Amino acid sequence: MVKNVLLFTGGLFLFLTGCVLYGVLLNVKEKPLQQEMALKGITKVENPRIVINRTTFELALYSDTILVKKYRAVFGRNPLSKRSANDNATPIGTYRICEVLTKHKYGKLFKLTYPNLQDVETGFINGSITQDEYEKLRFDNNYGTCINTGTQLGGNVGIHGIGELNFLFKNLPFVFNWTDGSIAVSNESVDELYNVVTKGTEVVIIK
Repeated sequence: MVKNVLLFTGGLFLFLTGCVLYGVLLNVKEKPLQQEMALKGITKVENPRIVINRTTFELALYSDTILVKKYRAVFGRNPLSKRSANDNATPIGTYRICEVLTKHKYGKLFKLTYPNLQDVETGFINGSITQDEYEKLRFDNNYGTCINTGTQLGGNVGIHGIGELNFLFKNLPFVFNWTDGSIAVSNESVDELYNVVTKGTEVVIIK
């Protein structure tokens, strides 16, 4: 019995080690943002915009209409579109960065204006929020502030790093959606994005 446990544990360790090493080899090919900018013939990211594709697991950074760089991204554990506070799903829609936090358990965090007006309308029609909550959420959206998170629609959705497990998670050669609904990229990626995005940057999430 003990021998079987040891063999299983050893085999699992070797498998995970092999996966991580393979992931390291894949990530070696990634070019830093400054190099990608030079290849595109730009010296500064103007009017930054982010497009996140949940099907291809990519976060694309644009300078105006120029695609500058694509980053690997993972999402919430629930594959559906976010509808409520604790569904662990990533929303689909157009949002903006409403706050940038430099100290967060997953490195840096770019908070998004979820729920947007469409999310609010859908939530009100479905009976998830009251009339008063509906009016307050519409007010928050119209003034571009971070949205009240105390309703059934939830909130605190953003783009963040991986944190302490960065080396392991960023080098997995397969997709592992692990967040509560936010978008996670590597610590290095979120640091690069921090240098070019600002409060008000548009973030489009598609399926």
